[in-house]
Amino acid sequence: MLRDRIPPTLSEFMRYLASHPEAESGLPSLNELSREIGVSVASLREQLEVARALGFVDVRPRTGMRRLTYSFTPAIRQSLGYAIAFNNEHFHKFSDMRNHLEAAYWYEAVKKLTQEDKEELKAILARALEKIRGTPVQVPHEEHRKLHMLIYSRLDNPFVTGILESYWESYEAVGLNVFAGGYEYLQEVWRYHEKMIQSICNNKFKVGYEALVEHTDLLYHRP
Repeated sequence: MLRDRIPPTLSEFMRYLASHPEAESGLPSLNELSREIGVSVASLREQLEVARALGFVDVRPRTGMRRLTYSFTPAIRQSLGYAIAFNNEHFHKFSDMRNHLEAAYWYEAVKKLTQEDKEELKAILARALEKIRGTPVQVPHEEHRKLHMLIYSRLDNPFVTGILESYWESYEAVGLNVFAGGYEYLQEVWRYHEKMIQSICNNKFKVGYEALVEHTDLLYHRP
């Protein structure tokens, strides 16, 4: 089994986390782990901090340590945040990858959506249009994020989810959630979203796919 082939690059603490199912309920103290794993407490503390940064383990004063459900997001958040701080151009490269990813998973994702999901998509669209058409105009960024994340929510793939979640976090970090493209641009973006949702609800997935691909190109031509 692949699980039995733990990569040698993992620290002793991460090896322990990956191979002990009971770790989700709680972990022994660092002193106990030190004796069991055969690593000094000082080294364990360093390994623990790395695991915390990657979102593998939770540490609280009263409840102690426990393993968390795996998420790819924390690891990308750390790396992508550094990359963007180092060179803002990295966001555009990451954004390009995200666009290709959404396109690649479109058909698989939309076919798995339930009727409840489709009703929620319509509700998100209605809230977004209300903000755009209101006075004053509001940028429906929360709805934008929720709409895209909901479309891909049934994939049950933590790596796809991690990339998409990290994209939206960085989208906010670089300031693209503000009203900077003009009213016509905002309307055009949501016309595509409306077309995507209508296609999903009518099972015309190819039409929605074409709208998705066309609308992702808008970011590169944002005023």
